[in-house]
Amino acid sequence: MESVFPKFLKPQKVYRSLLLTLPHKVASLKQTLDIFAKHNINLSKIESRPSKFNKLKYDFIVDVDETADRSTVEVAINEMLNNSVCEQAKFLGFETKIPWFPRKISEIDYFTRKTLEAGGDLEADHPGFLDKEYRERRKMIAEIAHNYKHGESIPRINYTKAENETWKIIYDKLSGLRHYACEQYNYLFPLFEQNCGLRDDSIPQLQDVSDFLTECTGWKLRPVSGLLTARDFLNALAFRVFHSTQYIRHHSKPYYTPEPDIVHELIGHVVMLADPDFADFSQQIGLASLGASDEEIDRLVRLYWYTLEFGLVREKNRETGKLELKAYGAGLLSSFGEMEYSCTGIDKETGKQCEYRAFVPEEAAERSYPITHYQPMYYVVESIESCKDLIKRYVNSQLQRPFTVKYNPYTNTVDVLDSQEKLITLTNNIQNNLDLLKTTLRKLGDGNELDFQSLQK
Repeated sequence: MESVFPKFLKPQKVYRSLLLTLPHKVASLKQTLDIFAKHNINLSKIESRPSKFNKLKYDFIVDVDETADRSTVEVAINEMLNNSVCEQAKFLGFETKIPWFPRKISEIDYFTRKTLEAGGDLEADHPGFLDKEYRERRKMIAEIAHNYKHGESIPRINYTKAENETWKIIYDKLSGLRHYACEQYNYLFPLFEQNCGLRDDSIPQLQDVSDFLTECTGWKLRPVSGLLTARDFLNALAFRVFHSTQYIRHHSKPYYTPEPDIVHELIGHVVMLADPDFADFSQQIGLASLGASDEEIDRLVRLYWYTLEFGLVREKNRETGKLELKAYGAGLLSSFGEMEYSCTGIDKETGKQCEYRAFVPEEAAERSYPITHYQPMYYVVESIESCKDLIKRYVNSQLQRPFTVKYNPYTNTVDVLDSQEKLITLTNNIQNNLDLLKTTLRKLGDGNELDFQSLQK
């Protein structure tokens, strides 16, 4: 039996990080560290990279020890700014009632460095742990993702013969199980084969797949070096960004992986993100995660797990007319054994049967799940569209945030609706859309009978 790998990095505390922009000159970092030391502020981690907007400057992301309070850090930062030691400083969280969250798609750059598991560091029980060549390869690919910034083209990986052969073994095996996949998946899969290089003999390039996905639903792929925290992963979904690994599992065990790899990402997740309803409710979960409490993040993770990873949908067989269960979750679509098990209800090896329940978000959000074996229970939806509606209803009624957010697809930003001016702008946008709807209905209604009930849905 295949093992189910963990999806997220173990939860961490709310960010206590700073983004500092320093001039590219001798001793600028030393002067900064001296001021931190002067105020007894201990730093637990420092990372640097050239500024995205000015190559003569450097951005430093520093993690502040939990013993330092915000007021002390602010005094230190003001001293840096007043003495031109630091040109710009930005808090990435601290003791605030609302955890820091990205407002711009480019701010995803701030947290993708926090991939502390998988990537190039393998556990002793990993199939590739003793393979030095494989470990070095993983580190190289992980470093490419680690250095990636928003707006750049995703670096292309020259996959080896062994990597492509591993991909083919898996690809061919999963292709024989596609009759267990939902209707949307089987409609979209050939389109990926035709438009972005999804085929059996070579691993596709993330940029090619991302370009086609963007054309379909506006989603983008972003390379990641390992597991993110649940909060970081979900936050990115709010911007229609899906983090994908570029490495592939070890060739010695092509039917097993202890962590998400490019097979799981592309064959499991990405195909379904080209479906409009699936794409929408994926983003709904992401938007709900922005500024959510740790407890709410846990609930959203469970919703994600029971739908986007291990969700089943009830479909009518076109030939027999009978209702059947089909997989739409990525954890099933990329699994050789569990896809069949979940849809037939019985494990051929053990004879064990699984349980099915109608998807109720309020229940699923509180239900724990196993990560080391097949799921004992699956939630079933009547359609992907109905799942989207259920998720939307849950988010609107159960989320306890003291504010509301709205995604702006034109600027790839998130607006916090916290002022009268923003509400007026939102009202004007709604009115413009209503005017457009009225005009369209009038034109379509000339000489035609419209189904207004279906339009309201």
